[in-house]
Amino acid sequence: MPYTLHLADCLTIIDDLPHIDAVVTDPPYGAKTDTDYTRFSGGLSPSRNHHQGIKGDDLPFDPAPWLSFPKVVLFGYQYFAAKVPVGTILVWNKKRPTQLGTFMSDCELAWQKGGHGVYLFNHVWHGFDRESERGKTLHPTQKPVALFKWIIERQKLKPGATILDPYLGSGATGIAALELGFNFIGAEIEPSYFEIAKQRIEAKASELGVAP
Repeated sequence: MPYTLHLADCLTIIDDLPHIDAVVTDPPYGAKTDTDYTRFSGGLSPSRNHHQGIKGDDLPFDPAPWLSFPKVVLFGYQYFAAKVPVGTILVWNKKRPTQLGTFMSDCELAWQKGGHGVYLFNHVWHGFDRESERGKTLHPTQKPVALFKWIIERQKLKPGATILDPYLGSGATGIAALELGFNFIGAEIEPSYFEIAKQRIEAKASELGVAP
């Protein structure tokens, strides 16, 4: 289960990629995300709560380059729903019952190519209240590895399949892919986030005895 990581704009390398069995990614949605999270901490710990901006997040997301791949999962469905055909909707509920309807969104949505069902994954990830990966937030839209493992397992991929994440972020998709025994290719345009993802994926690969 080798892996390859690219510090690059994913759209510039798409034609040079080997066969890809699934695209699983959390792209920039065009949400113009404010990555200065010190506003949620009363201004405390600026080095912990202020993140580099997300390149491309100031423009509407175009899913078209990824729709021809065999299996596709794209987060941020509500931002580009009119640009994709009917498919399966994956719902990540990230709050406890007592937190529903309070500060920030209760859930996040991903579009999956094919089908028409709606499926739910419960995993608390609300501020400092997390079921997993407690500690410093590495990326402003960071998601848990457990979420991507659930998503990848739903794709019913064959052994030896290759997963692509064209918007690596903090590298959670890559870690999940390696843990599940799949090959992985990732791309990230922002150098600081690429380095974070690279370090995390390399650490997981070393733990699993996997070479690039």
